[in-house]
Amino acid sequence: MTTATDPLVSTEWLAAHINDANVKVLDASFKLPGVLPLPKDDYLAAHLPGAVFFDVDAVSDHSNPLPHMFPSAEQFGRDVGNLGISNADTVVIYDAGGWVAAPRAWWMFLSYGHANVRILNGGLKKWRAEGRTVETGEVKPQPATFKASYDSRRVRSMQQLIANVASHAEQVIDARAADRFEGRAPEPRPGIRSGHIPGARNVPYNLLFDAATGTMKPLEDLRAAFTGAGVKLDAPIVTSCGSGVSAGVLTLALYRLGITDTALYDGSWSEWGQAGGPPVATGPA
Repeated sequence: MTTATDPLVSTEWLAAHINDANVKVLDASFKLPGVLPLPKDDYLAAHLPGAVFFDVDAVSDHSNPLPHMFPSAEQFGRDVGNLGISNADTVVIYDAGGWVAAPRAWWMFLSYGHANVRILNGGLKKWRAEGRTVETGEVKPQPATFKASYDSRRVRSMQQLIANVASHAEQVIDARAADRFEGRAPEPRPGIRSGHIPGARNVPYNLLFDAATGTMKPLEDLRAAFTGAGVKLDAPIVTSCGSGVSAGVLTLALYRLGITDTALYDGSWSEWGQAGGPPVATGPA
């Protein structure tokens, strides 16, 4: 780890610690609806040794019609305990290397009171590129006890975001691609309007990592991506995206820059963009 606050660990670090009894590895790979093969099938075909699959859709509030919303603390604790994780464990999360859902899962762990959580820089992509061992099939962990406590300061609701449009108390940064943010491209989820939250800034999440290696870009590049989009790094920030997953990439990049007190809009555009929802802006930020 480069600094005390850097949530990333290297493939070298994980290779040295993957067999430690208190290190638990989670594969949190995720894709948009309809994209095949399913992430679980990718996991079964190849995953890091001992890694358990963290299903972003399963570890969510099933009473809410919106996709993969934060569950109750009780459910998160139960679901994570069933993945073999206790409060004493160091959790290392990775995804396929396209930086989608590992940061979301990382932020969930922080939001439910588990500070000892890291993300594998480069994910499965870098691990395999270095010729490291992978396994196939499902890992069935021994259930553990995980007690979760929810920190609501790390998450925002639509009501809070509606109030924020008037108050401008917090900057909203949208992680979606520019053509979706500006309303030029249709949304992948049916029935969702195009555009963005009025006043939001746009930092597409794929600008923050190197697609060739799967690693996150250097800190100065991360800083430039935000400041270039008009973000004030010394003022309050809420991250948003299509459904609250890739927003975590922005949250992670900001955290690496020492900005650890941001919040994530859980419902994101799949909530705000619904027919009859709050006002929508189009065009550049």
